[in-house]
Amino acid sequence: MASVTGSSFAISSLSSSFNPNKAYLKTSSLSIKGISFPSLRLKPAARRFSISCAAKPETVDKVCEIVKKQLALPSDSAVNGESKFTALGADSLDTVEIVMGLEEAFGITVEEENAQTIATVQDAADLIEDLVAKKC
Repeated sequence: MASVTGSSFAISSLSSSFNPNKAYLKTSSLSIKGISFPSLRLKPAARRFSISCAAKPETVDKVCEIVKKQLALPSDSAVNGESKFTALGADSLDTVEIVMGLEEAFGITVEEENAQTIATVQDAADLIEDLVAKKC
C-alpha cells in the first residue's frame, strides 16, 4: 500500500509477474481531505508501438529563421521546435505565407491537406524532411 501525506492515493493490488496483456494496477482508492472515493477498477490499456523521427536540428533552425522572417519577428525572438505559429501571432494568411516561404527555401511543394496539419515549427520541419526524402 502506498500513500502520500496530506492527500493519499492507496494502491491495493499489484501484479507480481510481467504480462504485457494485463494491467498491473488492478484497483485503487482515493482519499482527499478526509473524503474517500470508492475503489476504481482499472482496465488493461492497449499496448501501442510508435516511432517518432524528429527533423534534423539544421532543418528546425532554418524553419525558425523563415518563420521569424515571415512574421517580422526580432532576431532575438525565442522561436524553437515547440513554437506554435498562433502563439507567435500568425493568422491563417501568415501561415500560408510561411508555407510558401518553406516551399521556396527547400524546393518542395506542400499539398493543402498537409499544410493544414502544420501547427508548430517542429511539424513544419518534420513535414519538410519527409517531402525532401520522397523527392530523392
